[in-house]
Amino acid sequence: MDSMTLATLGRRLQELRLAKGVSLSQLAADAGIAKSNLSRLEQGIGNPTIDTIWRLALQLNVPFGSIVAPISGSVEQDGVQVRLIDQGHDDPKVDVYLITYAPNTERNAEAHSKGTRERVTVVSGDMEFGTKGQTSHLQAGESHEFMADQPHFYRSGDTWTTVMITIAYTREWEVS
Repeated sequence: MDSMTLATLGRRLQELRLAKGVSLSQLAADAGIAKSNLSRLEQGIGNPTIDTIWRLALQLNVPFGSIVAPISGSVEQDGVQVRLIDQGHDDPKVDVYLITYAPNTERNAEAHSKGTRERVTVVSGDMEFGTKGQTSHLQAGESHEFMADQPHFYRSGDTWTTVMITIAYTREWEVS
């Protein structure tokens, strides 16, 4: 991310943290990251991973999209590019992401809040995804919905894969 994007992301993280009344130390501890790293992120001089942003969103009790909405580009990590396409403001909250995976890339995702559903639509390539013991394999043009309130994974095939993921949260989020 460029410096302007990092600064925007940092301001948004700090804004959400302060709105929740959570200290820097507490949020860092709850998210499993060093306080110094969170401080650097809020100052716009860190370089967060997708996983770090997800953990912060979970601890702040906000959708991932609420953190990345102010930035115009993608968040990238280890062959995965995530871009927020739209964030609904109704209840339930619905976020839509366009995600590109390098060939043979696996990404493990933590559980979302109870009752959260994801719909995966493969735009190009192919993808295996799911939860422990319950996986699906999709080709371009196919979709599948699953409960994302448990740890889950995404694994691209032998070519670049692009998917659209729609996340529907089941409860009203407290987003500032």
